[in-house]
Amino acid sequence: MSMMSEFKEFAVKGNVMDLAVGVIIGGAFGKIVDSLVNDLIMPLVSFILGGKVDFTKLFLVLGDNPTGLNTLDALKKADIPVFAYGNFLTILINFIILAFVIFMLVKGMNRLRRQQETAAEAAPAADPADIALLKEIRDELRQRPR
Repeated sequence: MSMMSEFKEFAVKGNVMDLAVGVIIGGAFGKIVDSLVNDLIMPLVSFILGGKVDFTKLFLVLGDNPTGLNTLDALKKADIPVFAYGNFLTILINFIILAFVIFMLVKGMNRLRRQQETAAEAAPAADPADIALLKEIRDELRQRPR
């Protein structure tokens, strides 16, 4: 078997294709969660706290700041060490929301799966025609006088 045919076999297998689809959908879902946090949740948090809250601009200056720079971009350009914890908080919020949404999806899928299993157990499978015929013959033989 040539290397090219082995590669085709590997690439076309169901698991690899499923993984590729999952990665693509996961990337798109990540963008949806980012938009949810940045465009919907954070403005509500800002409104509730009574001002403009932007976690991405929260930082602590760790080194000397002789020129008195006060923006994160300016401090980074000047190579002054900063502890930029605000961006981490935003990513953490994104992760928590994403984990919660995935949890809810899995919970819903498990509920549907349990309902399908319960329905399958409740409805007995119909006997094939030959087995039904054999049961009829058995019952007739039992009813014959000896």
